[in-house]
Amino acid sequence: MPKSLKHAGLLVFVAFMIYPLIWMVVSAFKPPEQILTEPGIIPHELTLQNFKEGWHALNRPFSAFFVNSLLVTIGSIVGNLFSCSLTAYALARLQFRMRTVYFAITLASVMLPFHVLVIPQYIFFSQLGLVNTYWPLLIPKFLATDAFFVFLMVQFIRTLPRELDRAAWIDGAGPFLTFWYVVLPLMRPALVTTTIFTFIWTWNDFFVPLIYLTRTQAFTVPVALNSMVDSETQSGVGMLFAMSLLSLLPILIFFAVAQKYLIRGIATTGLK
Repeated sequence: MPKSLKHAGLLVFVAFMIYPLIWMVVSAFKPPEQILTEPGIIPHELTLQNFKEGWHALNRPFSAFFVNSLLVTIGSIVGNLFSCSLTAYALARLQFRMRTVYFAITLASVMLPFHVLVIPQYIFFSQLGLVNTYWPLLIPKFLATDAFFVFLMVQFIRTLPRELDRAAWIDGAGPFLTFWYVVLPLMRPALVTTTIFTFIWTWNDFFVPLIYLTRTQAFTVPVALNSMVDSETQSGVGMLFAMSLLSLLPILIFFAVAQKYLIRGIATTGLK
Protein backbone atom coordinates (compact mmCIF):
# COMPACT_ATOMS: atom_id res chain seq x y z
CA MET A 1 0.00 0.00 0.00
CA PRO A 2 1.44 3.42 -0.94
CA LYS A 3 2.46 5.69 1.91
CA SER A 4 0.13 8.41 0.63
CA LEU A 5 -2.88 6.14 1.13
CA LYS A 6 -1.68 5.19 4.61
CA HIS A 7 -1.27 8.84 5.55
CA ALA A 8 -4.68 9.69 4.10
CA GLY A 9 -6.26 6.88 6.09
CA LEU A 10 -4.56 8.05 9.27
CA LEU A 11 -5.72 11.62 8.69
CA VAL A 12 -9.31 10.44 8.25
CA PHE A 13 -9.04 8.38 11.43
CA VAL A 14 -7.57 11.32 13.38
CA ALA A 15 -10.28 13.67 12.10
CA PHE A 16 -12.93 11.15 13.14
CA MET A 17 -11.42 10.85 16.63
CA ILE A 18 -10.96 14.57 17.34
CA TYR A 19 -14.27 15.71 15.81
CA PRO A 20 -16.09 15.68 19.19
CA LEU A 21 -13.33 17.83 20.69
CA ILE A 22 -13.48 20.29 17.79
CA TRP A 23 -17.27 20.43 18.10
CA MET A 24 -17.01 21.18 21.82
CA VAL A 25 -14.48 23.97 21.23
CA VAL A 26 -16.64 25.56 18.53
CA SER A 27 -19.82 25.18 20.61
CA ALA A 28 -18.17 26.95 23.55
CA PHE A 29 -18.04 30.12 21.43
CA LYS A 30 -21.51 29.79 19.89
CA PRO A 31 -24.59 31.61 21.22
CA PRO A 32 -26.50 29.16 23.45
CA GLU A 33 -29.57 29.06 21.21
CA GLN A 34 -27.47 27.94 18.21
CA ILE A 35 -25.55 25.07 19.80
CA LEU A 36 -28.23 22.40 19.38
CA THR A 37 -30.08 23.94 16.45
CA GLU A 38 -26.93 24.36 14.31
CA PRO A 39 -24.71 21.36 15.18
CA GLY A 40 -22.09 22.03 12.50
CA ILE A 41 -18.48 22.94 13.29
CA ILE A 42 -18.56 26.15 11.25
CA PRO A 43 -20.11 28.85 13.47
CA HIS A 44 -22.15 31.69 12.04
CA GLU A 45 -21.60 33.84 15.11
CA LEU A 46 -18.99 33.88 17.88
CA THR A 47 -19.49 35.11 21.43
CA LEU A 48 -17.84 34.97 24.86
CA GLN A 49 -21.21 34.93 26.62
CA ASN A 50 -20.86 31.27 27.62
CA PHE A 51 -17.57 31.93 29.42
CA LYS A 52 -18.90 35.00 31.24
CA GLU A 53 -22.05 33.24 32.45
CA GLY A 54 -20.39 29.90 33.16
CA TRP A 55 -17.67 31.45 35.30
CA HIS A 56 -20.29 32.43 37.93
CA ALA A 57 -22.95 29.80 37.18
CA LEU A 58 -22.63 28.14 40.62
CA ASN A 59 -22.75 31.38 42.64
CA ARG A 60 -18.96 31.48 42.99
CA PRO A 61 -16.06 32.00 40.59
CA PHE A 62 -15.13 28.85 38.72
CA SER A 63 -11.53 29.54 39.70
CA ALA A 64 -12.42 28.22 43.18
CA PHE A 65 -13.04 24.78 41.71
CA PHE A 66 -9.74 24.95 39.85
CA VAL A 67 -8.01 25.65 43.16
CA ASN A 68 -9.80 22.70 44.79
CA SER A 69 -8.75 20.35 41.98
CA LEU A 70 -5.20 21.66 42.13
CA LEU A 71 -4.98 21.01 45.89
CA VAL A 72 -6.27 17.45 45.52
CA THR A 73 -4.02 16.79 42.53
CA ILE A 74 -0.85 18.08 44.20
CA GLY A 75 -1.63 16.13 47.37
CA SER A 76 -2.22 12.98 45.34
CA ILE A 77 1.07 13.40 43.48
CA VAL A 78 3.02 13.87 46.71
CA GLY A 79 1.29 10.88 48.28
CA ASN A 80 1.94 8.56 45.35
CA LEU A 81 5.57 9.60 44.99
CA PHE A 82 6.23 9.13 48.70
CA SER A 83 4.36 5.90 49.42
CA CYS A 84 4.75 4.06 46.12
CA SER A 85 8.50 4.68 45.92
CA LEU A 86 9.07 3.41 49.46
CA THR A 87 6.86 0.37 48.88
CA ALA A 88 8.53 -0.40 45.58
CA TYR A 89 12.01 -0.16 47.13
CA ALA A 90 11.03 -2.56 49.89
CA LEU A 91 9.56 -5.08 47.45
CA ALA A 92 12.45 -4.82 45.01
CA ARG A 93 15.45 -4.63 47.32
CA LEU A 94 14.77 -5.64 50.91
CA GLN A 95 14.65 -9.25 52.04
CA PHE A 96 11.79 -10.14 54.42
CA ARG A 97 9.34 -12.98 54.91
CA MET A 98 6.44 -13.32 52.46
CA ARG A 99 7.82 -10.58 50.22
CA THR A 100 6.69 -12.48 47.14
CA VAL A 101 3.22 -12.94 48.61
CA TYR A 102 2.91 -9.22 49.34
CA PHE A 103 4.01 -8.37 45.82
CA ALA A 104 1.49 -10.83 44.39
CA ILE A 105 -1.27 -9.27 46.49
CA THR A 106 -0.22 -5.84 45.23
CA LEU A 107 -0.46 -7.00 41.63
CA ALA A 108 -3.79 -8.71 42.28
CA SER A 109 -5.22 -5.45 43.63
CA VAL A 110 -4.69 -3.88 40.20
CA MET A 111 -7.34 -6.24 38.83
CA LEU A 112 -9.77 -5.53 41.68
CA PRO A 113 -12.49 -3.08 40.55
CA PHE A 114 -12.50 0.07 42.63
CA HIS A 115 -16.28 -0.11 42.93
CA VAL A 116 -15.91 -3.16 45.18
CA LEU A 117 -14.20 -0.99 47.79
CA VAL A 118 -16.46 2.04 47.57
CA ILE A 119 -19.01 1.09 50.22
CA PRO A 120 -16.59 -0.12 52.96
CA GLN A 121 -14.30 2.86 52.35
CA TYR A 122 -17.20 5.29 52.55
CA ILE A 123 -18.44 3.72 55.80
CA PHE A 124 -14.91 3.88 57.23
CA PHE A 125 -14.36 7.56 56.38
CA SER A 126 -17.92 8.43 57.40
CA GLN A 127 -17.38 6.95 60.86
CA LEU A 128 -14.21 9.04 61.14
CA GLY A 129 -16.19 12.17 60.23
CA LEU A 130 -14.09 12.84 57.12
CA VAL A 131 -16.89 13.03 54.56
CA ASN A 132 -17.03 16.46 52.87
CA THR A 133 -13.28 16.86 53.31
CA TYR A 134 -10.39 16.06 51.01
CA TRP A 135 -8.91 13.45 53.36
CA PRO A 136 -10.75 10.48 51.78
CA LEU A 137 -9.22 11.52 48.46
CA LEU A 138 -5.69 11.94 49.83
CA ILE A 139 -5.19 9.35 52.59
CA PRO A 140 -5.24 6.34 50.21
CA LYS A 141 -2.53 8.00 48.12
CA PHE A 142 -0.19 8.04 51.13
CA LEU A 143 -0.84 4.32 51.70
CA ALA A 144 0.40 3.13 48.28
CA THR A 145 -3.04 2.01 47.12
CA ASP A 146 -2.20 2.74 43.46
CA ALA A 147 -0.60 -0.62 42.77
CA PHE A 148 0.10 0.26 39.14
CA PHE A 149 2.71 2.80 40.21
CA VAL A 150 4.20 0.38 42.74
CA PHE A 151 4.63 -2.20 39.98
CA LEU A 152 6.09 0.45 37.66
CA MET A 153 8.70 1.48 40.23
CA VAL A 154 9.52 -2.10 41.24
CA GLN A 155 10.31 -2.94 37.63
CA PHE A 156 12.50 0.14 37.32
CA ILE A 157 14.41 -0.47 40.56
CA ARG A 158 15.16 -4.02 39.46
CA THR A 159 17.09 -2.61 36.50
CA LEU A 160 19.46 -0.71 38.82
CA PRO A 161 22.72 -2.49 39.72
CA ARG A 162 22.69 -3.97 43.22
CA GLU A 163 26.36 -3.02 43.54
CA LEU A 164 25.21 0.52 44.25
CA ASP A 165 23.29 -0.71 47.30
CA ARG A 166 26.23 -2.78 48.51
CA ALA A 167 28.57 0.19 48.16
CA ALA A 168 26.23 2.30 50.26
CA TRP A 169 25.96 -0.43 52.91
CA ILE A 170 29.75 -0.69 53.09
CA ASP A 171 29.85 3.06 53.74
CA GLY A 172 27.51 2.51 56.69
CA ALA A 173 24.19 3.54 55.11
CA GLY A 174 21.06 1.72 56.22
CA PRO A 175 18.11 0.79 54.03
CA PHE A 176 16.45 4.19 54.22
CA LEU A 177 19.62 6.18 53.56
CA THR A 178 20.43 3.87 50.66
CA PHE A 179 16.97 4.49 49.27
CA TRP A 180 17.11 8.25 49.80
CA TYR A 181 20.61 8.99 48.52
CA VAL A 182 21.25 6.19 46.02
CA VAL A 183 18.06 4.66 44.62
CA LEU A 184 15.64 7.58 44.68
CA PRO A 185 17.79 9.94 42.55
CA LEU A 186 18.12 7.21 39.92
CA MET A 187 14.34 6.67 39.84
CA ARG A 188 13.66 10.00 38.18
CA PRO A 189 12.13 8.55 34.96
CA ALA A 190 9.70 6.39 36.97
CA LEU A 191 8.89 9.28 39.30
CA VAL A 192 8.17 11.61 36.39
CA THR A 193 5.91 9.01 34.79
CA THR A 194 4.04 8.58 38.08
CA THR A 195 3.65 12.34 38.41
CA ILE A 196 2.21 12.71 34.91
CA PHE A 197 -0.28 9.87 35.20
CA THR A 198 -1.34 10.91 38.71
CA PHE A 199 -1.93 14.48 37.55
CA ILE A 200 -4.06 13.44 34.58
CA TRP A 201 -6.05 10.76 36.43
CA THR A 202 -6.68 12.87 39.54
CA TRP A 203 -7.60 16.03 37.66
CA ASN A 204 -10.14 14.10 35.56
CA ASP A 205 -11.46 11.95 38.42
CA PHE A 206 -15.18 12.39 38.85
CA PHE A 207 -16.45 9.33 40.67
CA VAL A 208 -14.52 9.53 43.95
CA PRO A 209 -15.00 13.29 44.59
CA LEU A 210 -18.69 12.90 43.74
CA ILE A 211 -19.05 10.34 46.54
CA TYR A 212 -17.31 12.27 49.30
CA LEU A 213 -17.94 15.94 48.42
CA THR A 214 -21.45 17.33 48.71
CA ARG A 215 -20.70 20.97 49.60
CA THR A 216 -20.47 23.25 46.57
CA GLN A 217 -17.48 25.13 47.95
CA ALA A 218 -15.50 21.86 48.13
CA PHE A 219 -16.28 20.65 44.59
CA THR A 220 -13.50 19.76 42.21
CA VAL A 221 -13.79 20.75 38.55
CA PRO A 222 -15.48 17.54 37.26
CA VAL A 223 -18.06 17.61 40.07
CA ALA A 224 -18.71 21.30 39.46
CA LEU A 225 -19.33 20.59 35.78
CA ASN A 226 -21.77 17.85 36.74
CA SER A 227 -23.60 20.24 39.05
CA MET A 228 -23.85 22.70 36.22
CA VAL A 229 -25.58 20.05 34.12
CA ASP A 230 -28.00 19.16 36.91
CA SER A 231 -28.84 22.73 37.85
CA GLU A 232 -29.23 24.26 34.39
CA THR A 233 -31.71 23.79 31.60
CA GLN A 234 -30.95 23.61 27.88
CA SER A 235 -29.63 27.16 28.01
CA GLY A 236 -26.77 25.95 30.21
CA VAL A 237 -25.22 23.76 27.52
CA GLY A 238 -23.07 26.61 26.27
CA MET A 239 -21.75 27.32 29.75
CA LEU A 240 -20.99 23.62 30.22
CA PHE A 241 -18.94 23.51 27.02
CA ALA A 242 -17.13 26.72 27.89
CA MET A 243 -16.11 25.54 31.35
CA SER A 244 -15.25 22.08 30.01
CA LEU A 245 -12.89 23.71 27.54
CA LEU A 246 -11.20 25.65 30.32
CA SER A 247 -10.90 22.50 32.43
CA LEU A 248 -9.03 20.79 29.60
CA LEU A 249 -6.38 23.49 29.32
CA PRO A 250 -4.31 22.41 32.38
CA ILE A 251 -4.25 18.81 31.09
CA LEU A 252 -3.22 19.85 27.58
CA ILE A 253 -0.53 22.23 28.81
CA PHE A 254 0.83 19.75 31.34
CA PHE A 255 0.90 16.93 28.80
CA ALA A 256 2.55 19.11 26.14
CA VAL A 257 5.31 20.13 28.56
CA ALA A 258 5.86 16.67 30.04
CA GLN A 259 5.30 14.51 26.96
CA LYS A 260 8.98 13.81 26.32
CA TYR A 261 9.51 12.85 29.97
CA LEU A 262 6.52 10.52 29.82
CA ILE A 263 7.80 8.69 26.75
CA ARG A 264 11.33 8.52 28.18
CA GLY A 265 10.07 7.22 31.51
CA ILE A 266 7.94 4.48 30.00
CA ALA A 267 10.72 3.44 27.60
CA THR A 268 13.36 3.39 30.35
CA THR A 269 11.12 1.48 32.75
CA GLY A 270 10.61 -1.24 30.16
CA LEU A 271 14.33 -1.92 29.70
CA LYS A 272 15.97 -4.87 31.38
